Amino acid sequence: MKRIILICSGGMSTSFLVSKMHAAAAAEAFECEIEAYGMAAADAVIPAADVVLLGPQIRYYQEKLLRRFPNKPIAAIDMHDYGCMNGQAVLKQAKTLMKLK
Repeated sequence: MKRIILICSGGMSTSFLVSKMHAAAAAEAFECEIEAYGMAAADAVIPAADVVLLGPQIRYYQEKLLRRFPNKPIAAIDMHDYGCMNGQAVLKQAKTLMKLK
């Protein structure tokens, strides 16, 4: 089972997106864990993640996190997909980063 972690400023703004991603994963019969955290929890949760997606508001942390976790796929969520809460598109981004179809 794949573990997808979303990180934003405080962990609250991504909770609705997580729900949308769960629905998209269920529709595809893709078994995964999807959780949202605030940036303060990053060091604790990233080691167990298969992929990390950052909210657009903290995309500036991407390079720092990639240096800290060089073997983890880490990327910022597309601002449009985030704003529209497009769970299907964000799930697709996560799967692409994990090199899944």
